Amino acid sequence: QVQLVESGGGLVQAGGSLRLSCAASGNIFSLNAMGWYRQAPGKQRELVASITSGGTTNYADSAEGQFTISRDKDKNTVYLQMNSLKPEDTAVYYCGARRYGSSYPNYWGQGTQVTVSS
Repeated sequence: QVQLVESGGGLVQAGGSLRLSCAASGNIFSLNAMGWYRQAPGKQRELVASITSGGTTNYADSAEGQFTISRDKDKNTVYLQMNSLKPEDTAVYYCGARRYGSSYPNYWGQGTQVTVSS
């Protein structure tokens, strides 16, 4: 099993920045990738960015150039630096982790609310 704990959400004005953190614990050696997903009210959960165990990153088109995913392997933590935030970035952000052989996260964090005011 893997446990994911997110932190760093909050309320920010448009144009501001936030950094989300996701700390993983448990059987982390079974993980192939971790990523950030978001779900806005009335919408489906969508991928924002992901990073594999080898360090390969992948971004949604909407996140490219605005968000940066990174990791600290020693701390088993993945970060999402979000810059130039817009009201449409408002959502609950979830950390997800997938095992080798999985195409979708097997584990989820509890989610952290990000609200961007105009």
